[in-house]
Amino acid sequence: MVAKKQKMKRTYIKFRCSLFEKKLLRIKAKKSGLSVSEYCRRAAFGDRIIERLTEEQIDIYKMLIQYATNFKLIGNMFRKRNPKLAEEVTKLAEEIRDHLKNFKK
Repeated sequence: MVAKKQKMKRTYIKFRCSLFEKKLLRIKAKKSGLSVSEYCRRAAFGDRIIERLTEEQIDIYKMLIQYATNFKLIGNMFRKRNPKLAEEVTKLAEEIRDHLKNFKK
């Protein structure tokens, strides 16, 4: 396996910003798992910057996936006895899945 050569970043660029802006840049960089300089580079070049999820957000995401699965199972269980209820529960499961898909974007 051949290692790729990384480009050395040797040139410095300075820009002025307020103390508030500096703190905000640090917070946003930390949330996205980047250094401040990498965050600024990506922002300057219009690259997509994705905020990393917290452990709590990941747990909630997993919980919603489980809820969607459970509602789908409940809908299947009531399909023959009460088709209207089964349809409503299945619709709810689909709504949860749609929100989860939007969450991934």
